[in-house]
This record gives sequence, C-alpha cells and structure tokens, in this order.
Amino acid sequence: MPDSDLTNLEQLLDRIGEAAAERSDVSLGAILDVVGRRSFGPLLLVAGLITLAPIIGDIPGVPTVMGILVILIAAQVLLRQEHFWLPEWMLRRSVSEEKLRKMLSWLRRPARFIDKFLRPRLTLFTRKAGTIVIAIVCVQVALAMPFMELVPLSANIAGLVLTVFGLALIACDGLLVLTGFSVLVLSIGVAAFSLI
Repeated sequence: MPDSDLTNLEQLLDRIGEAAAERSDVSLGAILDVVGRRSFGPLLLVAGLITLAPIIGDIPGVPTVMGILVILIAAQVLLRQEHFWLPEWMLRRSVSEEKLRKMLSWLRRPARFIDKFLRPRLTLFTRKAGTIVIAIVCVQVALAMPFMELVPLSANIAGLVLTVFGLALIACDGLLVLTGFSVLVLSIGVAAFSLI
C-alpha cells in the first residue's frame, strides 16, 4: 500500500490497526508493511507515536529502539535513499495486540481533534531543505532518547516532538514544523531550568 496517500493521524492509526488484525503479537515490521517504507513522515510518526503513548512508550527499552529507528531513517534521508532499510532484529521487535489496541484507542480522540487543524501551508518548511533540517534535528533528539529512559516522562516529550514533525511531513504543514521546533526549544528550556 503506498504511503503517499497518508494525510492525517487517523489514517495512520487505521493502518496500524490493520497490522494488529488476527495477530497475538504485532511486530514493527508488520506495522511498517501497512504504513509504507518509502516516506520519512509516516515512519517518523510511527516512532513518535510509539514513544509518546504511555502504554507502550513506557516499556523499558522501547524509547531506545525507537531512537535507533529514527537515527537509521533520518540518516538515510540525509543520504537521499529512496527506500528505507532497517535491520531484521528491529523489524522483529513486537508488542502484544492487546497493548497496541489500547494505545490506538487512547490516541483516537486526540487524533480526531488534531486532524481538524492539519492542512498544507507554509510548505517551504516541508520540502527538501526543510526535510533535511528536520532529519538533522530528529537525529539529535534520537541520540538523547536512551538517556531519557532514566528520567520519567522525558522520552514521552521526545515522542511528542517526533510525532509533530512526522505529522507535519505527511500533511505538508509548515506551521506544524514550526510548532515542533517550539516544543523542542521549550522542552530543552524546561530541562535546563530544572537542572539549575
């Protein structure tokens, strides 16, 4: 199924729900098979949602694996690859169908609300140069994610940043890109203030 027709969050959740059909455990590979592996936006959004969701994102090791996923796909964006390669050990990582369904249920209402505001605008920020800047920033966020596992809720904030950037790319919404940068700067400021 092509990923170019994904334009909002609810569509992505529907696709992830398809991956959970008739499976007791759902692998990352199965999710990516229904989402698509050719576009940065949907892959980034999947990583962001998994890290953001408290049901799955709080499982030890999940933020680290999602950080590695983001680094791999962002690096391939910077190398201008057309199809993203991911290692088999990562694609085999799985979560129970029950936990995935709970995560999807938790996300449905916010997704419907968020989708009302998504539209193509300020598309300069979602084109080639904008995508490269987003990829560089996402690598930096992802590099910090293993350490964030030591601080409660900080990995969820990283997931929020990745989710915003992923949504911005699939909706071609440059205003959302600027929002993502604002959330990132604010979270860095809060973290720095808490260390003082």
